[in-house]
Amino acid sequence: MSKGSVCLAYSGGLDTSIILAWLIEQGYDVVCFCADVGQEEDFERAKEKAVKIGAKKCYVEDLKKEFIEEQCWTAIQCNAVYENVYLLGTSLARPVIARKQIEIAKKEGCIAVSHGCTGKGNDQVRFELAFYALQPSIKVIAPWRDPTFYERFAGRAALLDYAAEKGIPVTSTKAAPWSMDENLAHCSYEAGILEDPDITPPEHMWKLTIDPMKAPDKPEDFTLEFSKGIPTKLTMEEGGKKKTITDAVELFLAVNAIAKRNGVGRIDIVENRFIGIKSRGCYETPGLTCLRSAHIDLEGLTLDREVRALRDQFVTFNYSKILYNGLYFSPEREFLSSSITASQIHINGTVRCRAYKGTFAVLGRSSSSEKLYDMSESSMDEIGDFAPSETGGFIGVQAIRLKKYGSMKSEAGERM
Repeated sequence: MSKGSVCLAYSGGLDTSIILAWLIEQGYDVVCFCADVGQEEDFERAKEKAVKIGAKKCYVEDLKKEFIEEQCWTAIQCNAVYENVYLLGTSLARPVIARKQIEIAKKEGCIAVSHGCTGKGNDQVRFELAFYALQPSIKVIAPWRDPTFYERFAGRAALLDYAAEKGIPVTSTKAAPWSMDENLAHCSYEAGILEDPDITPPEHMWKLTIDPMKAPDKPEDFTLEFSKGIPTKLTMEEGGKKKTITDAVELFLAVNAIAKRNGVGRIDIVENRFIGIKSRGCYETPGLTCLRSAHIDLEGLTLDREVRALRDQFVTFNYSKILYNGLYFSPEREFLSSSITASQIHINGTVRCRAYKGTFAVLGRSSSSEKLYDMSESSMDEIGDFAPSETGGFIGVQAIRLKKYGSMKSEAGERM
């Protein structure tokens, strides 16, 4: 008799294909779920493969629009970044995937959900915390934490041998067994030879972006418009003609394409995983790199200094950490999301951009509605509304405590 139905997050790759076969061996009926978050994948082939292996059903859900509008736009609004360099491409996709998986599990009457995340990584935490928040009573089957599974499949070589034995087609090989995760915003690479942090990634590994040294010799210029911190319009040249894009997914894809062909968005880092292990990861995040940088620049023109300081110090840091650690469906994330929205009311304007041989640069920025920047006030060539003589009093007040501190140090014979 069946032990019940399980909804498996399925990619069609090596790990989840083996897990599908293993779950069936354990006596479960399996419903597979493929999330389309913009990765280059043959979903029909993955669906056919799942059914051939033995899945009762396989859902393919297009989540690109909500991924961009709910996750990527908010990340841009708060300039989300983890450890000053990682733009959270994997983390951003997990909430929409987990939410849809729980919806399908409920629809199919599943007693459990399952995933192919390793027992040492962040994604197991991200998915499972989301599952429990969305359906507190759900059971989670995590094969890579189950001794009966990981002792049988001690590494990727064992998985590949099992796949060959069972006639399960896979694209991974023993010669290049690194793990990849791709979505519309990025592609990540880890494991295999990449586990040695001193080994340079092979050039053929990179999937999304051209080598910056092989990128076109001519810069590519484009213009981005923002409304309340959200990208709303892209103006670019295509075939010698000006083209305008306003649809969220199309805009993101177009900026992605610009960045990809100009080699923008590669990083290679050692990061701190939530569970306490350091990990080496290589990431390509082309379009999001450009969009975030343009947004940061526009805030210099339109965002109040103290609001920006509070947002940077509290909201950006904590929102990024919450995303990375898998706490998206939490009260603290909801609170921070409200703060992000409030901080972006006046972030309206246009940024002229350039992508060139692995770099992104801002050529200029403007805003017709936000007046925090006053050219005459800051000009060296005219007095404007601000009289330079007023600065003397400001400096004098700021110096009061410094004079006291300097006197104290001097009396104590201490050098400053």
